[in-house]
Amino acid sequence: MAWPRIGIAGIAIESSTFSPHISGDEAFTERRGEELMSYYGFMNPGDELREAADWVPLVQARSLPGGAVDPNTYARLKTEILEGIRTHGPFDAFWFDIHGAMSVVGMEDAEGDLGQAVREALGTDTFVSTSMDLHGNVSRELLDACDLITCYRMAPHEDAWNTKQRAIHNMLERLRGEHGSDIDARRPYKAWLQVPVLLPGEKTSTRIEPARTLYAAVPEVEAMDGVIDASIWVGYAWADEPRCQAAVVVTGDDAAAVKEGAERLARAYWDARDEFVFVADALPLSESLDAALVVGAPRPYVVSDSGDNPTAGGAGDVSWTLGQLLVRPEFTDGSSTVVHASIFDPEAVAACVAAGVGETVTLCVGAKVDAGPSGPVALEGTVFSLTEGDKDAGTQAVIKAGGVHAIITERRKPFHHIHDFTMLGIDPHVFDVVCVKIGYLEPELYELAAGWKLGLTPGGVDQDLLRLGHKNLALGVFPFTTDDSAEPELTAILSRVQAGTVEEY
Repeated sequence: MAWPRIGIAGIAIESSTFSPHISGDEAFTERRGEELMSYYGFMNPGDELREAADWVPLVQARSLPGGAVDPNTYARLKTEILEGIRTHGPFDAFWFDIHGAMSVVGMEDAEGDLGQAVREALGTDTFVSTSMDLHGNVSRELLDACDLITCYRMAPHEDAWNTKQRAIHNMLERLRGEHGSDIDARRPYKAWLQVPVLLPGEKTSTRIEPARTLYAAVPEVEAMDGVIDASIWVGYAWADEPRCQAAVVVTGDDAAAVKEGAERLARAYWDARDEFVFVADALPLSESLDAALVVGAPRPYVVSDSGDNPTAGGAGDVSWTLGQLLVRPEFTDGSSTVVHASIFDPEAVAACVAAGVGETVTLCVGAKVDAGPSGPVALEGTVFSLTEGDKDAGTQAVIKAGGVHAIITERRKPFHHIHDFTMLGIDPHVFDVVCVKIGYLEPELYELAAGWKLGLTPGGVDQDLLRLGHKNLALGVFPFTTDDSAEPELTAILSRVQAGTVEEY
């Protein structure tokens, strides 16, 4: 039997519409051809999945989360994907590798728009499998463009690569075996429904209840006879669009089983809506620091600067928290130490480079992009270290002011790994407090933290969703609407593509 020809493309970014940051061409890493194939560590030459098809990698553009995408950037990438399909097709199947929470300036459903355009370019005879982040959104438009659609089952996303492999494996299974060459026979039923709940990832981590139990039920549904895959999407809380809410999709050949499984998962999610809590003690910054600085507190004590978390879509240059650290007496007198990671400000970094290590600098740092919470902060201190060449951050400077070590980067960068600190000459283990722009802690920081508070700080991904001012959500979404009389029906829509059209059952 001839290998199936399978195309690969997608755009992946998580975009806060509450951040003034705009994600343009510079925000994206674009991979094509063999560079794209090698990005997927399970698709190296000789690997089973690599040898199972004739892969045609077009372009996959991936960005650190940020603000909404520049429409010109989106149009350029979309055009390249569609032209690649028309030039290199036809395809037996297509892997649509996206995030699911991309916002584009002037649009309400970017993935739905891209998915529909991809489907039109592919035609009706191509089988489409889509893999996503669980913080993505699943509109009906996106669903109808896909035959299979799945997402991560862990937050933090320790199963990201496993999810992509699952999307490919299930796609290949539909292309062979009992389904033969009949495209309609290959296409499964899809049971889809949106659950009117929208919560931040810091309340829906699968490390804790109720998400731990809710997501443990997903493979149980997947194991039902006649089911291929089951998924729950939390949705993306920091975009103001009607599609932003939780969703469930179950796919398979048994219509009754997929519908029952989807409704079971959706009902459990809805019923648990009041049980979701922050993954750590969530307190205003001042109270978080009080806890961290109490005599006898474990060291190091990690405080999440959550409102400007760049891996949730924050601009990354909000200076409010650094300003609070610089006036805290325990830090100004040097009796306690804190490292703050980070603020991106290329002008401030350039000034540090010009001064040199060991020299005193007087700077106004941050708020060049998101000035909302505080504006730039005055920072006077000694250049502790300068480090060049980081692929994400560019040049990095550390400024020491009393007990504060402030990390300033040339470009936006998340700090998730111990190496992110040690490469700057900083050992986070020896600090009293480590303050990081993050929400829930990624694995290495989680292991580092002897104590931890989730600091409720301002920014484009503020954890206090109600003060952000959503205006375009669907009606009845919890916690924006708390009227218990508005009980949702939670009835799954059952559909599949047959003879080139979407049929509902």
